[in-house]
Amino acid sequence: MIPLSLGYSPCPNDTYIFYALTHGKLTRSELAFSSPLLADVETLNGWAMEKKLDVTKLSFHALGHVLDEYCVLSAGSALGRGCGPLLVARTGFDGNTLVGARVAIPGKLTTAAMLFRMFSPESVQLIEMRFDRIMEAVQEGTVDAGVIIHESRFTYGDFGLTCLQDLGQWWEEISGHPIPLGCIAARRSLGTERIARIDQEIHDSILWADAHQDQCLPYICEHAQEMDPQVMQSHIGLYVNEYSKDLGESGMDAIKTFLRMGQEVGILPNHLHEIGL
Repeated sequence: MIPLSLGYSPCPNDTYIFYALTHGKLTRSELAFSSPLLADVETLNGWAMEKKLDVTKLSFHALGHVLDEYCVLSAGSALGRGCGPLLVARTGFDGNTLVGARVAIPGKLTTAAMLFRMFSPESVQLIEMRFDRIMEAVQEGTVDAGVIIHESRFTYGDFGLTCLQDLGQWWEEISGHPIPLGCIAARRSLGTERIARIDQEIHDSILWADAHQDQCLPYICEHAQEMDPQVMQSHIGLYVNEYSKDLGESGMDAIKTFLRMGQEVGILPNHLHEIGL
């Protein structure tokens, strides 16, 4: 059997989710994966556009551009309430002047970028940079404001920044749904049976991690690098939740609404394939 190619981010929620699957902890595994490729989410989004990987983490924004090739798995997603991107700026910045402001985004295909474009469609000076450089760029005045993701929501105050808008909260208010941030997608050509097996094993990998958190920790810390341990635990607690184990009807409805609204404002293609296989 040719091993499946796999990519996910080095963020604690992803390394937590995939530790058991990629370290031989699932005794009844029927799948073989090549060594996983770990990269920031915008790099993974770009690889999905190139159809590089069989199974990959990607933003729901990027998903809207590759549904002809990839389908969403029920397990592995980052989706929930109170966990969305934040729009931040230096203290004293007038949030009413966003139209002419230079706003940093963590990649044009990220869900954060799409949310900001929906929130402030008149803003056109969007500057792409790695998510972990945005707070420093705002602090230094390289940009006027920035859309931050991941663990940055726990640490932006350390940079003397203030939150202008919780974009996840804004989304929840206008849609009534939890915010779909990122998902695990599989190449449709793998077929129904194989995709179902991948989905089940990712689900099982999360359950294993829940039961053996201490064993996952060295791998998570290795890739989290300088992240404060408390921030790391908060990150996992926020982004690995019941939706990560199974999107369910509520999660799928949120995704469909997000993609439909992206179409309505002209960010996503007019025609989208079904989310599932």
